[in-house]
Amino acid sequence: MGHPLLRQVASPVADFQSGELAGLVADMDDTLRALNGAGIAAPQIGVSLRVVIFEVTENPRYLHVSAVPYTVLINPTVTALDGAEEEGWEGCLSVPGMRGLVPRARRVRYQGFDLAGAPIDRTVEGFHARVVQHEVDHLDGILYPQRVRDLKDFGFEDALGERVTPMPD
Repeated sequence: MGHPLLRQVASPVADFQSGELAGLVADMDDTLRALNGAGIAAPQIGVSLRVVIFEVTENPRYLHVSAVPYTVLINPTVTALDGAEEEGWEGCLSVPGMRGLVPRARRVRYQGFDLAGAPIDRTVEGFHARVVQHEVDHLDGILYPQRVRDLKDFGFEDALGERVTPMPD
């Protein structure tokens, strides 16, 4: 947190055939797995492109949530579907050791492209929707602490203790 790149709007990907794009996704994947994250955006590893990846399976950081399929999402758009919001605890690989209670749309439709340039169009809810919104925020220069409504609901994970539980689907 604090790096200027994390505050910028990322550029769209223009060339899906680029070996650089495949290398970027591989680097993002390695970082995500090494840190047991749910998702990661290209700006988090120093590249200002509109690329995110996410997945939640048997992750020790997310024991009580439904699985989220492995997805490479390029040039995404996210649309809230019904106006319903819910608050949930979030953390971030760029803000280590901290958590905040963040309101997010409960149901969203996200669209974009996979690594081969094929279209992706999904409607999701719950934790899956939260992960997508969190990662796409990174592409717009937004970190989750900016979305915390009350700073009493933001702090170090150890200090917040029992209050910090991920949202079940």
